[in-house]
Amino acid sequence: MKTTRSPLPREVIKRLRKRYPDPGTALTWRTPWELLVATILSAQCTDVQGNKITPELFSRWPDAESLSKADPQQVQQIIRPAGFFRTKSRNIIDSAEIITGKFQGRVPADMDDLMSLPGVARKTANIVLYGVYGIKAGVAVDTHVKRTCNRLGLTRSQDPKKIEKDLMSQFEQEDWGDLNHMLVFLGREICRARKPLCGECPLYDICPKFISI
Repeated sequence: MKTTRSPLPREVIKRLRKRYPDPGTALTWRTPWELLVATILSAQCTDVQGNKITPELFSRWPDAESLSKADPQQVQQIIRPAGFFRTKSRNIIDSAEIITGKFQGRVPADMDDLMSLPGVARKTANIVLYGVYGIKAGVAVDTHVKRTCNRLGLTRSQDPKKIEKDLMSQFEQEDWGDLNHMLVFLGREICRARKPLCGECPLYDICPKFISI
């Protein structure tokens, strides 16, 4: 028996696509390896800050093979502004070694393979799979997605895995990849953690904060 979907997710997608017709990651990247590293570095760090770090990092070590041989202290010095720089440095160097050896220098196009890399959880894997390969394996959940989806009543969970399952059950798979980017834009521009600009929100009249559903 086919499940009837709630009209709210369909309306959310319709309105977000109108406001953000060309969604995509704010991270600057040119190769699959660069997107993977940039996404790892962006954890607990703004995309703006990450984009200031990666040009020097990639000019010094442009691919996985070169980074796998890098001096960890030199890497730490460059990525220090990203926060958790010791852990992130270890993760990207170890990932470089694995990609160079196990995956012949190619960023894998598989969820399990990506998640086998140090520092890569579902959020990072989803961003890389969609951004590089166009694969819609799930919905990347970050702090913006968590906040906006809870406010919109699309989930009641604070757990990223549960939130992702809730979103995957309500939205069509064809929308999974762009959903993250559109909700991130919405969270940054309008549905802010503090002092959200509700009057400017394209979802204002269907938000549970203002109507009873």
